[in-house]
Amino acid sequence: MTAPISPVAADSKIAPGRDNVVIFDTTMRDGEQSPGASMSLEEKLELAKILEEMGVDIIEAGFPIASNGDFQSVNEIAKIVKNSTIAGLCRAHQVDIDRCAEALRPTQRGRIHVVIATSDLHMKHKLQMEPDAVIDVIARSVTHARNLRDDVEWSAEDATRSDRQFLRRAIETAIKAGATTINLPDTVGYTYPSEYADLFNWMTQNVEGADKVIFSTHCHNDLGLAVANSLAGVQGGARQIECAINGLGERAGNAALEEVVMALKVRGDKLPFQTGIDTTHITRASRYVSAITGFPVQYNKAIVGKNAFAHESGIHQDGMLKNRETYEIMTPESVGQAPSSLVMGKHSGSHAFRAKLKDLGYELGQNALKEAFGRFKDLADRKKHVYDDDIIALVDDALARGSEKIRVSHLRVVAGTEGQSAELTLDVDGQPKSAEASGDGPVDAVFNAIHKIVPHSAALRLFQVHAVTEGTDAQAQVSVRLEEDGRIATGAAADTDTLTASAKAYVNALNNLFARKEKSAPAAIASGF
Repeated sequence: MTAPISPVAADSKIAPGRDNVVIFDTTMRDGEQSPGASMSLEEKLELAKILEEMGVDIIEAGFPIASNGDFQSVNEIAKIVKNSTIAGLCRAHQVDIDRCAEALRPTQRGRIHVVIATSDLHMKHKLQMEPDAVIDVIARSVTHARNLRDDVEWSAEDATRSDRQFLRRAIETAIKAGATTINLPDTVGYTYPSEYADLFNWMTQNVEGADKVIFSTHCHNDLGLAVANSLAGVQGGARQIECAINGLGERAGNAALEEVVMALKVRGDKLPFQTGIDTTHITRASRYVSAITGFPVQYNKAIVGKNAFAHESGIHQDGMLKNRETYEIMTPESVGQAPSSLVMGKHSGSHAFRAKLKDLGYELGQNALKEAFGRFKDLADRKKHVYDDDIIALVDDALARGSEKIRVSHLRVVAGTEGQSAELTLDVDGQPKSAEASGDGPVDAVFNAIHKIVPHSAALRLFQVHAVTEGTDAQAQVSVRLEEDGRIATGAAADTDTLTASAKAYVNALNNLFARKEKSAPAAIASGF
């Protein structure tokens, strides 16, 4: 029995003979549950626009019951997104479902996403419920959700470690109660591709009512198999993939949206499926998510990494000059990266700068463009050569600082054999505050000065510096990770002055930490699955 085509497919350009695979993005929900990956409302709204332009079918905008901040995010995104379906996650409790439905009220294309665990391990130790009681909860919760929305997804947390016969019974219960999508998550990244494919194949063949729903994958990357498992699930009968930009997510992350989409596009010979994704937006989305979360993309990351289309070997370069297909199975342009020979410097104008940004995968509004161009001019005055990576760093730095309440205004550091000290002024909610501090080194002095102005108990867990480009005038890119009361926040910044970059990165991390405090989830929330 073949899983049905999603109704979303009607709006997509699907090649004859190819089934549509619905792309469900969970960057703002499961992705934000990565320690330190908190996003502000403004950042989520901008990301939602990017995902909609990309053609993402379902945008999971948050977990409305978790906090007022999550409720507001889902509610505001539901107001502005018109072409994508907006989903909200909820546990199998009436209060959760009601809160989710209320958040989705502004949109006609809303999905209530209900989750409950089905493995013996989770039912016994986490839910502390007998299997029959879980079945009763599934029936009641899905029925209630379906009375509020026509589009209801039901997820069996830890499905890949669940007893198959019990899972079948649970799925049939959810379908009879009105679920329209059935998600079988590999919650802990445990399954193997052939196992996962067989699970979907067996369920689509044996579950009563399987032809009335869409089956979905949701894979975590604990063994590095999330993308492979997602594709295997599609081969087994799933027609929705839940994934996240840059593979963001709990622990080792989720299946990376860019990887599953490009695998389906490039290997259509083995995977006769198609998505409605405009892949030329992929790089833009990747860089935006990296900038606002402070999670850098590794250089050799598939599709969006800095070296994904770089060729250093002489043999490879020779082959590329003769025919790009010798060493490239896709083009940089197909994912929104465009090789450019445009050289940027202090004499470059705003039109050339805008064109360069577009080549690099950025589309900025007029105000953001004006600010970025001003920072580019300042950088060009200080550097002989401005490389693409320099421009990427300064734009990402500006994006990361978009919603900050604390900002570095002035910094003067004295260092040498006779000691180190820092004079610092921060703008805190628009008010300048200053302090002086000493330390074991210049960076320690800077951080001590920040602590004097903004007292906190966060511990520094990571301080990392690397040069964006070569040369003594290279920009320094600094990453800082703070932890307080179990909350982790990351900040990043770039500047030709390493100490300035360090101060900005630490302040960015503090901004993210304070934002995370404001939207802390209540206890006992069943989060990632």
